[in-house]
Amino acid sequence: MARIPTKDEILAWIADNPAKTSKRDIAKAFGIKGSDRIDLKRILKELEGDGHLEKRRKTYRDPDRLPPVSVLEIAAPGPDGDLFARPLEWQGEGPEPVVLMILRDSDPALGEGNRILARLTDVRGDDHAYEGRLIRRIGTNPRKILGVFRKTDEGGRIVPVDKAADREWRVAEKDRHGAKDGELVEAELAGPKGRLGLPPARVITRLGDPSAPRAVSLIAIHEHGIPDTFPDAAIAEADAAAPADLGRREDLRALPLITIDPADARDHDDACYAEPDTDPANPGGHVLWVAIADVAHYVPPGSALDREARRRGNSTYFPDRVVPMLPDRLSGDLCSLHEGVDRACIAVRMRIGEAGELLDQRFMRGLMRSAASLHYTEVQAAVDGEENPRTAPLLKPVLEPLYAAYAALARARELRQPLDLNLPERKIVLSEDGRVTSVAHKPRLDAHRLIEEFMILANVAAARELEKRKVPLLYRVHEEPSPEKLEALRETAGSVGMTLAKGQVLKTAHLNKLLHQAEGTDHEDVINITTLRSMQQAYYTPDNLGHFGLALRSYAHFTSPIRRYSDLVVHRALVTAHGWGGDGLTPEDIDRLDATAQAISETERRSMLAERDTTDRYLAAYLSERVGTEIGGRISGVQRFGAFVKLDETGADGLIPVRSIGSEFFHFDRDSQTLMGADTGRLITLGQRVLVRLVEAAPVTGGLILELLEIDGEGVAKGPARRRGPSSRRKPPSRAKPGRKVTRRRRQR
Repeated sequence: MARIPTKDEILAWIADNPAKTSKRDIAKAFGIKGSDRIDLKRILKELEGDGHLEKRRKTYRDPDRLPPVSVLEIAAPGPDGDLFARPLEWQGEGPEPVVLMILRDSDPALGEGNRILARLTDVRGDDHAYEGRLIRRIGTNPRKILGVFRKTDEGGRIVPVDKAADREWRVAEKDRHGAKDGELVEAELAGPKGRLGLPPARVITRLGDPSAPRAVSLIAIHEHGIPDTFPDAAIAEADAAAPADLGRREDLRALPLITIDPADARDHDDACYAEPDTDPANPGGHVLWVAIADVAHYVPPGSALDREARRRGNSTYFPDRVVPMLPDRLSGDLCSLHEGVDRACIAVRMRIGEAGELLDQRFMRGLMRSAASLHYTEVQAAVDGEENPRTAPLLKPVLEPLYAAYAALARARELRQPLDLNLPERKIVLSEDGRVTSVAHKPRLDAHRLIEEFMILANVAAARELEKRKVPLLYRVHEEPSPEKLEALRETAGSVGMTLAKGQVLKTAHLNKLLHQAEGTDHEDVINITTLRSMQQAYYTPDNLGHFGLALRSYAHFTSPIRRYSDLVVHRALVTAHGWGGDGLTPEDIDRLDATAQAISETERRSMLAERDTTDRYLAAYLSERVGTEIGGRISGVQRFGAFVKLDETGADGLIPVRSIGSEFFHFDRDSQTLMGADTGRLITLGQRVLVRLVEAAPVTGGLILELLEIDGEGVAKGPARRRGPSSRRKPPSRAKPGRKVTRRRRQR
């Protein structure tokens, strides 16, 4: 008979092994078998009753935890000079945990009594439970600037990269922090500006060479005018926000909602749960819950936070940073559905039939507590039979019902036939110093598709609910291709021996049939890219014009109010529709829905351009170390001045200048988008396989210059082009007119 551990021993073991908290794990750790498990179960029940443990399905977790982003107050330095802090929002019953601050050289000095916002890491030190990294001091919102540091005898000056900046900033020697002449630096205002002279600045981040990868996203932010500093009033409102209590909300904390995100996600704005529908009238059906952070509770209409969120329109994502729509206090904390923490939400309970059709929906304003924060790969691995300690207790009660509901939605998707493009998304992986270490295609798992289908369904439910209640909203609209673009796509398909039906109302199913014809052939990439280029760009409007790409009649954005202002508008519309409070749509909001739709459609395009430029520059920096190497690729565009090539591996786009192709004149045909050699008749057209040499990679501009070596396996003679008279130029045959070139996949959702 094994010795039954004491309560203190069990609590100590759980604290040291937070990932192994099931009764079976505890029994195995203490060698408890057979009937002795009854005594262990009794002790665990007593600990739960005393409030020391909280049972979630089959696991026991310490309920006293701080959220990943917390407000702290700095304490007096310890005897060894260490800086500790205490949480200001501790709600546990035990003594408040101690946080050891880990400061960087560029962090401002902190003193006893300072209030800060910090990102926490759970540790088990001898005298502290967490380590904290400073986000910023609360009550301070120093103005920042990006520029090139220029050394002077007194310290230096900063020349802003922003062309609209009207002056330089001066830097005292003590505030240089090692900055060297010509380096790109980020600085903040170091004090009040005097009546004479330049404003004083303090270097907070050295970014090195302005053309280095680490500086790329900051340059794009400034080039495209993306706001990256919050006004003081918005910061003050965010800092004053407090966690929502239950009040009149529906209590959803017993519902095992979980979040599923990328492994490196900093915030979690949507959670889901599914179960079989027990209604006899819906055999084989499912009940699906989607809960979204209640941003409307924290961002009231007309507030400073609201004005700034509307001005930004959306968050902007770069490989090395995010420019958020809302301050960290909200986006990373109060509006993020962290595991084990009470969070305000707006949730929808949806009933779907066996074939995945939406039967009805019920929206509610609630208080939830995420049962787990999981990432895509571990969820997929668990369903595929490789559970870990986090997913094993969730497999049967949570994950398998989610996948069963997804299977029904997948059947509905197959019937609906939304546009099914095959354009893998690239992921740029950076080292700690901001350099690209690899470029790979992001995997597309069923876990990704599951969340995507759940969010699409919730968006449809929101649009239907507001239409039913006759409350104005913003729709996400995607119109069908123009006749000109459609004809160009049809002719491009014909030029490679494929067909797109004519003389009927265009449906996405027709386009999918074309895409399936191309699947697995040498023309697959060309048909996918040309189909994408034929599409209109999605946008926001108060008028319901449908969503062509998703094959949906009514579609709104509801699921990401942390990062999209459109979703916040829809949340407010739901508040108004259900009479949940005074933070719904105001008459002023309704009057300016058209203007808001246009503004946020433009900010979305601004972010897309900045993200595209940043990706191009990162790829150019990555490939700059491979200048002179031979790389395979495929012709992705043809112009009078040369041919564009999409390179294998990275997916980067480079240019072969026409003047460098062989030793003959090439005739450009605009209709067919081809280049034809005047002497040899060599044809350069979309989709051809090529071998090229990388001649130049410019990180500052993101440009790549290539030399053509082979086309469709045949070598190309090199040499300067010779100019010939018109009579000696061979005319190309009449060919179909393909679609116009664009540079990136457009967001259709």
